[in-house]
Amino acid sequence: MSSLDARAGASPEALRRAFTDHIEFTRGKNFDSAGTWDRYTALALTVRDRLAKSWVKTARRYYAQDVKRAYYLSAEYLLGRALGNNLINMGLWDSTREALRHLGVDLTNLLEMEPDAGLGNGGLGRLAACFLDSLATLDMPAVGYGIRYEFGIFSQDILKGYQVERADEWLKFGNPWEMVRPDRIVPVRFYGHVEQTQLPDGRMASQWVGGKTVLGVPWDTPIAGYGAKTVNTLRLWQARASAEFDFALFNDGDYERSVVEKNDSEVISKVLYPNDQNQAGKELRLKQEYFFVACSIADIMRRYLKTHTDFVNFPKKVAIQLNDTHPAIAIAELMRVFLDEKKVPWDEAWHLTQQTFGYTNHTLLPEALEKWPVSLFERLLPRHLQIIYEINARFLRAVQIRWPFEEQRIGRMSLIEEGKEKQVRMAYLAVVGSHSVNGVAALHTRLLQQDVLTDFAEMFPERFNNKTNGVTPRRWLLSCNPRLSSLITEAIGPGWAKDLDKLTALEKFAEDPAFVQKFRDAKHANKVDLANHLRDVMWTNLDAGAIFDVQIKRLHEYKRQLLNALHIVHLWTKARNDPKALIHPRAFLFGAKAAPGYRTAKMIIRLITGIGEVVNSDAARTGLRVSFIPNYRVSLAERIIPAADLSEQISTAGMEASGTGNMKFAMNGALTVGTLDGANIEIRECVGAEHFFLFGQTAEEVATTRAGGYKGREIYETNPAVKEVLDLIASGFFSPEDRGLFKPLVDSLLNDDRYLVLADFDAYVRAQEDVARRYCDPKAWWKSAILNVARMGFFSSDRTIREYAKDIWGIASIPPGGDE
Repeated sequence: MSSLDARAGASPEALRRAFTDHIEFTRGKNFDSAGTWDRYTALALTVRDRLAKSWVKTARRYYAQDVKRAYYLSAEYLLGRALGNNLINMGLWDSTREALRHLGVDLTNLLEMEPDAGLGNGGLGRLAACFLDSLATLDMPAVGYGIRYEFGIFSQDILKGYQVERADEWLKFGNPWEMVRPDRIVPVRFYGHVEQTQLPDGRMASQWVGGKTVLGVPWDTPIAGYGAKTVNTLRLWQARASAEFDFALFNDGDYERSVVEKNDSEVISKVLYPNDQNQAGKELRLKQEYFFVACSIADIMRRYLKTHTDFVNFPKKVAIQLNDTHPAIAIAELMRVFLDEKKVPWDEAWHLTQQTFGYTNHTLLPEALEKWPVSLFERLLPRHLQIIYEINARFLRAVQIRWPFEEQRIGRMSLIEEGKEKQVRMAYLAVVGSHSVNGVAALHTRLLQQDVLTDFAEMFPERFNNKTNGVTPRRWLLSCNPRLSSLITEAIGPGWAKDLDKLTALEKFAEDPAFVQKFRDAKHANKVDLANHLRDVMWTNLDAGAIFDVQIKRLHEYKRQLLNALHIVHLWTKARNDPKALIHPRAFLFGAKAAPGYRTAKMIIRLITGIGEVVNSDAARTGLRVSFIPNYRVSLAERIIPAADLSEQISTAGMEASGTGNMKFAMNGALTVGTLDGANIEIRECVGAEHFFLFGQTAEEVATTRAGGYKGREIYETNPAVKEVLDLIASGFFSPEDRGLFKPLVDSLLNDDRYLVLADFDAYVRAQEDVARRYCDPKAWWKSAILNVARMGFFSSDRTIREYAKDIWGIASIPPGGDE
């Protein structure tokens, strides 16, 4: 076998040779003494070797054609595991399994060794990961930029019913997928002051000097598209000190002070989302955001200047997308580079900046639209504050000209919020500095324009557009659900993984008895697999014949895990009084992490686990079980979603931007119970109203209810079922060790109920009764399940990316030539 075949060959023999070579030459072990981690690493490097060839060719192709590239700036990338996904995208799954089988190695065991790359908090980071997959699959030139957090989203334990956070040491033993690029290190300045100088042409110029410098070290991860002809790059920045330690202090025995600068610098990329409830946390969070933005802008500028000598064509070659407000400081940073380093006049620099940036908003919650104290900006980023003030002055003058006598409008639209403490409104900066502002579902975009960014939508109507989210079918169907994927391919052929619209061909099988039985068998086998896994990790026994009713998502009050919990108590009390009242057995499965400082969310977790203790002890009688599955993450979602019968998408209408879990569940044959919120609306339109369990108030009705002074006590005093459930919880029945534990939760529902949990309770109960009745009609249930899968083509992230590319970025597919 040639050395090239051993390095890049795809046959079982070549893979086997490469795998054993890496064990010996990279891990320094003989095959028999190599542990499971050694073998996982050797296999990952074997796969990476085969990615590297396409990776290099992709970069060469982009440079040769001087293409326009999209640069995706995101504080989060919830990547999950890479090995299985890369094997599928590269078409190496079967040959790798065969190669390992000959060596007596189980591929499944090696896949389980890989830690999740949990560099995100939820849907925002997972969306970014799906987008990278689609960009590479569609042969589109793009680079993802973010932070190489040493500790990602925390690991979650459930101890005595409470969430306990542990550090997520995903890099503890290294990451075989990434490559460090020391020749691309970027210096980043903080603090200091601004000096004014006069240029030869008489213009005044500013220079940011002094302060402290931190180094940004890039680590590159290859992102393979399906078919692996195009391999794009995710570049994550690690913070390093410009001086490792003070040798003089070290020699004098002052060991702690000798590494102060090193520690202060490197903490920037230490933890995903430090607690920003105190001043030090706020400063660190803003440092993180500026750090990765400054590194990325410098890298983008370096790449552009390799083939260009001026900036006339900058927006024709560079498109930068801001994934929410975290990277919004990039607008001020690009202006600083143009003005101070490249000496571009203001008007030209501002035009170039606006034409380069696009901004994606991901929230309707006012508290989630980032604001930073002016005093913090002034100290940490003094030059950027000057630039923001100038942007604001010019912008407000334009507002004043448009609406001459509307002083209140000027105050509403100012980038600087006046008040006890002046603050910089980062979302407003993103809107003013971008040529495109998009929401992520039709309702979300409409509400952005009507409620959240109303004045800006009136001033810049042409900037606002919708890009409904999507998910990659490679990870969220082909990889995570091999049984269903094989059945689909058997029925309609293999092309659907790159063209999800082809799933519509499944519609003709929705009432085909043979296909329906195979579909049912695949779902049941997935449920058995999940039940076995949960038995092994949680010592819980689930009946695979029960309805698997699943709610897995970040824990927030507006997502209404609490409504689900109240329904479980209601159902349990009915079944306990009369077991015949339960139409069909159910297993309620939860997975969620609550932000460490979010006390109410953590108390909801404690309530769910408390309910579970009681309900599970009575399962033989009632047919109900409750499991709160700890440490929810991408790899766990890949187990749960294929096994789900019912998808809980029950957020308060008008609160969820889009959601992507709803898409993943439907794509895997789960039916949805949900409100008209986020992308639920579009899912219901696509799959058909009769195949979606709708309940609850609309966004308009929610607004009217709140405006009418609604309090939950009104429902409590007139609805016996609600009163029974809340009285039982408030009595301490589910927390015998502390009978007043849940009283604050109950009081909040009675005296406020901001998220209309009680207002929607009756409608939710009725919808759940419809679910149970439909499940007891197998023909109707499985027809709905199959049609959900068949009609999910619109929700591929490939469609979303094509829309971004055409409408916002102006980039095109650059497929490989024949020599590749």
